[in-house]
Amino acid sequence: MLGVATYAATDREASIKTRATALARIQVEKAHLDEGQYVQVKTLNIRMLTEMENLKTHFAAEPAILDERLAVAQARYELELTALMRPAQLALFNQARNNMTALTEPR
Repeated sequence: MLGVATYAATDREASIKTRATALARIQVEKAHLDEGQYVQVKTLNIRMLTEMENLKTHFAAEPAILDERLAVAQARYELELTALMRPAQLALFNQARNNMTALTEPR
């Protein structure tokens, strides 16, 4: 049984790394981040996605607490992410995020 749990954890970690890499590439494109920032953003994304998955597992039976913890984690992530950007990059990032939000909001 230990082998199954280890495989699941490894598979989960691989999935998180794949998602974090894809997200970092989009962020690099949208905000014109440099290579050093890409590495930092990818690391931050892995940490954030791992934390989100852990919260979902830990608080699955408590949706109100889960929502609160996810919101706190998201706010911390956005603060750390934007701290990595220079002002011009932050402006591009916010513009791209606002454009995405405008496309997904119901009319």
